[in-house]
Amino acid sequence: MLLCAGYGTRLGALSDVRPKPMLPVCDLPIVRFGIAQLVAHGIRDVVINLHHRGDVIERDLGDGRSLGARIQYLHEEVLLGTGGGLKHALALLDPDGRDQPFVSMNGKLIFDVDLGAVLAAHAARPEVLGMMVVRSSPQAVAWGAVDVRADASGRLRVHDILGAGGHMFCGVHVTRPSVVARLPDGEACMVRQGYLPWLQAGGVVAAFEHNAGYFAEHSTPARYLASNWAMLDGAPLSAPPGELVGIDEAADVAAGAIVRDPVRIGPGASVAAGATIGPYAVIGTGSVVEADSVVERAVVWAGARVRGVVRDAIVTPSGVVAVAPD
Repeated sequence: MLLCAGYGTRLGALSDVRPKPMLPVCDLPIVRFGIAQLVAHGIRDVVINLHHRGDVIERDLGDGRSLGARIQYLHEEVLLGTGGGLKHALALLDPDGRDQPFVSMNGKLIFDVDLGAVLAAHAARPEVLGMMVVRSSPQAVAWGAVDVRADASGRLRVHDILGAGGHMFCGVHVTRPSVVARLPDGEACMVRQGYLPWLQAGGVVAAFEHNAGYFAEHSTPARYLASNWAMLDGAPLSAPPGELVGIDEAADVAAGAIVRDPVRIGPGASVAAGATIGPYAVIGTGSVVEADSVVERAVVWAGARVRGVVRDAIVTPSGVVAVAPD
């Protein structure tokens, strides 16, 4: 299940037009990175919960066949949280009542994690309520620290959450429908109303440590831009959803334009003579950069138009959003 129902309030005006999972990174929506990761590991049946601007997600992804997936959508009339959303979706996640384990992934992530290894590790520990994917972080407390320790057999176990600890939860976990069914009805957080009180009651939650591989969440404009630059710099992904760097063959870049790598110029984009693109620029599908404009350290969304100098900003069809560092 891909969790895609949040508001993205820290993104300000950006989330008015697109929900957070639909923010384009190198001209491809974030949610497509997650779907590509799932499909690459043989997970093709995907449930997506929707609330804020869910129509944008459903219109872009459709039934998922073009992405190699089979997508079912579930609309939430009110936000149900990371746990309540899962419980609300149990009929889709467990249609035959076999209580098979499933992956839950936050839709705002680009995370190059070996899901096959996570599922295998979970299968080897049938006693656990779930397996949380974690990574060590010097800012663990700010992220909501996870206290991870090895048991007598050397297997990693979660001892506490949201207290002290040197790991952060990465927004990916494996659990079973029967575990999710224990959550209270209505709005519920999988951590605060699930794993944390269950741990305190003596339940076992496993940890899967994954420090390698690219990880980014996109809750602020600065983090969003940084993720675009990481992709342009060639951050390794085992399952990229498409071309992320370079000039698409269907783009129209005038001979008199200057392109300074790294850039991504999407299909149907038009760059006029005298314009300077890059370094670090994404020109989205069907967008227009007018003559003598400058786009540097900026992302131009599909269908937007640039006139003049744009630096350290995001250009949407509705206007320009300047981005300050976090």
